[in-house]
Parts: sequence; C-alpha cells; structure tokens
Amino acid sequence: MAAVLSVYLDLALGLVVTFLLLSLLVSGINEAVVRLLSIRSKFLWAYLRDTMDGAGPHGSWLPTRVVDVFRTMPFLRDPRPAHEARPAPASAGEVPETGTGASMINLLYERVREIDHGKQGRTSIAEIPPARFAVAVMELAAANGDVEGLLARLKQMGSPLYGHLKGVWESAQGDLDRFRKGVESWFDGEMERLSMLYKRYAKWVLAVLGVAVTLLFSMDGLEYAKTLLRDDAFRASVTAVAGSGQGAYDELKARCTGAGDPVTCVTETLSEPALVKLMGQALVSVSLPADGEPEVRWNGGAWWDRVSTPSHWPGFVLTSVALLFGAPFWWDVLRRIAGLRSRR
Repeated sequence: MAAVLSVYLDLALGLVVTFLLLSLLVSGINEAVVRLLSIRSKFLWAYLRDTMDGAGPHGSWLPTRVVDVFRTMPFLRDPRPAHEARPAPASAGEVPETGTGASMINLLYERVREIDHGKQGRTSIAEIPPARFAVAVMELAAANGDVEGLLARLKQMGSPLYGHLKGVWESAQGDLDRFRKGVESWFDGEMERLSMLYKRYAKWVLAVLGVAVTLLFSMDGLEYAKTLLRDDAFRASVTAVAGSGQGAYDELKARCTGAGDPVTCVTETLSEPALVKLMGQALVSVSLPADGEPEVRWNGGAWWDRVSTPSHWPGFVLTSVALLFGAPFWWDVLRRIAGLRSRR
C-alpha cells in the first residue's frame, strides 16, 4: 500500500513541478512583454484621458475589446503624455477656459512628473499614489481661485472629471480637508477598478501565451503522467532484478535490447527524468552530454508530427488549462504536498 501511495505521490509532484515551471515561464514572458511595451503605463494614462479629457477622436482610450489589447494598445495608440525632464513649476497652471486644445492630462502630468523618467520620449509613470493625485487636484484648484473655480472650468471644458469632483465637493460640504481626503479615496477606488480591468485582459494574454508555450514544448500532460508511471515501474523492475527476482527481468531486457552495455543503459535510463525526455521533443531542444559541449538541436519534423497528431491534443489542452491557474497556485499546491510551511 505504501509503495502505491509513493507512486502516486511521485506522479503528483512531477506534474505540479512541471506546471509550476511552465507557469513561471509564461509569467516571465508576459512580464517582459509588458515592460517592453509599457502596457501598464498605457493602461493608466488611457484611463486618465477618458476620465479627465473624455473620449478621443477614435472613442475611448481604454481597450473595449480583447483584440485591442493585442493590437491597438501596444502599437497603434499611445495615450501617455510626452516626457518632460524638468521638475514641476512652483505654481500650477490654470485650466483653459475652452475645450480647444485643452488637456487636463498635461496639467496633471505637470504636477507629478518629478517621479517620472522617460521611455522613448513618453512618460513611464505606471502608478500615481492616490494622495499625490489629491494634492495635484488641490494645486489645480488653488491655481483657479478655489474648488468652485476649478469645477466651473471643468464644466466649461466638458471634462468628465467635473461630475466626479462635484460629487466629492458636495459631500465635503465646503471643507477643503474633507474634499482632499474624498478625492484621495475616490481615486484609490478607481485604481482598484482599473487593476481589475487590467487583470481581466491580462488573463486573455496569459491564456494565449500558455497555449504558445505548450505547443512550443509540445508538452502533453497526459503523456508526461504516463511516462512518470512507466519510469516508476521500470525502477521497480530494476530493483526486483537486483534482489534476484528473475521474473522482473523482462521489462529491463525490453528497455535495453540492442545496447552494448546493459549497465550503461540502465544508468542512463534511470538518470534521465521524464520531464527531460519530454522537453527533448520541443521545437528546439538542448542536450547536455556527459562529455563535450551542450548541443542545440532543431526538431522541426518530430515536433510537427507531435503537434499535428490528434492523440496528443487532449494532453495539450490539459497543460494549457493547467497553466491558466498561474505559478502562485501551483507553488501553493507543491508546498502543501511537500509539507512546506509558508513564511510571513
């Protein structure tokens, strides 16, 4: 009974570790693409443009369809203001009286650009602390006389921010300190909503990356589980032979038929994990021989045969779905199976 439990425990650990490693790879690729294309910064400033200046000539700046996350947001439209290396001026600029060329975004960026560094001529700010946003609003109010003057200018401009700030100002009942805290609380809630929207779109990106990684490595989860069980059975056969169990010799003989040295065959078979065997069938594989330099092989033909074989598709689907749970989930599962305690 203990031996059976050990086999299934090895199977569970092998699958969990594999899904964890592939999930980390997917997360790493996603983070690299996000940083390279400044996706988080673009999401923030797209929201700010919609909230402060209204929809642009092409509609909302924020992506409204999943395809916009892959096409419009990274490449076609950049909502970020131009980077300015100088610190913010001592006094805030007044909100323009008309909507012609008026941009609340530029006025806001003027107040927060101390925390900025340029990236391809655009701002790289991906997060504005709610307290700093509230202070920026108070500075703009002071530049326009008072909060009532700021609200009048925003209404004249047709800025969507007018409705939000008017509600906060009425709730504060004319108290500037309560108004500042109200703006801070409102902006904090909006950032949480934006984070939820970003995560919703990020799930689609991670799903596409998960399928790509699964196909790139041709990682058949069902085949991998079968290989793990077969390796355990082979190890049991070798142990039986070592214990003079001649009846278990058949599996060992079948595995090493044609090998010049049976001992070398057994050693290589036992020392090559199932994960290494399957990774060797990726589109590009790397082998580490005992002697010599690492070898990089192109497995285009064998890889296409695996990908185009319908019997492997259920395993590919299983792996892709498993990667959707993410690395934190699989790390938690591994920690629970292994009995590791988390440190806080």
